[in-house]
Amino acid sequence: MAADQNPPVIPGVRRSFVEARGVRFHVTEAGEGEPVLALHGWPQHHYTYRDLLGNPPAGMRVIAPDLPGYGWSGAARHQWAKEDVATDLLALMDALGLDGKTLLVGHDWGGWVGFRMIMREPERFRGYLVCNMAHPWSPPGVVARQAWRILAYQPLMATVGVPLQRRTRFLEALFSAAAKGETRFDRETIAIFADRFKDPLVARTARDTYRTFLLKEIPASVRNPERRRVSVPVRALFGKDDAAVHYSLAAEETARADDYTLEMVEGCGHFVVDERPELVRARLIELADQTR
Repeated sequence: MAADQNPPVIPGVRRSFVEARGVRFHVTEAGEGEPVLALHGWPQHHYTYRDLLGNPPAGMRVIAPDLPGYGWSGAARHQWAKEDVATDLLALMDALGLDGKTLLVGHDWGGWVGFRMIMREPERFRGYLVCNMAHPWSPPGVVARQAWRILAYQPLMATVGVPLQRRTRFLEALFSAAAKGETRFDRETIAIFADRFKDPLVARTARDTYRTFLLKEIPASVRNPERRRVSVPVRALFGKDDAAVHYSLAAEETARADDYTLEMVEGCGHFVVDERPELVRARLIELADQTR
């Protein structure tokens, strides 16, 4: 059964379960040295960082937790409000003893949560590499022009997301269609991600991720737009052919950040971490060098 599925094999990694703020986090890590916290999105788990974990850059300790309720982590005690998830992950950093400056990597929802972490406690982070996710300061007009992308699938996930993920091949079709050009998604990789969402807990978590976003977080952002500014250096890496998130939502000119750059990746879709792992690795190494 999918609920009993073991984590996928990544040679050389270390796995553990760490309790933090009521969540039993499944944590996969590899390498030694400067800490790198890598956060995944939907519909994935820590395995999206398999290339970094399988061959960590010299002098780096890559730490890839499954987010609360995703992968093999236990459920959160909330309905997946992104500020709450940021609090969970900051507590995990405490439990892991990450006292000094940490490099942060985030993709998709992991990227959205990552912005909240660096705004909340910037002193804990050296730099942030965010992949294919909007920043939190997009002007209303830009958001309105891209709203059809949200409406294409998010209401579906927020309502019938549990049976959709558990009983149909929706996720398999999504992975097959999302990557552009030379894809990393063979059938085995797709199954490693999609099968995990057949677990009722994981499927409910994904549903709540979108339900909370649509019903609570979007209305709250309209009433009270994000005004916090980021002092941590941010490098945004964006597959230009992303059908889910448009690169205009990550524009340099609208970012409230002291040091923010956007790099477009031609011929690449939403899953840039999977499609261009060597580029992600290179930009992480560059960010480490730039922030020493």
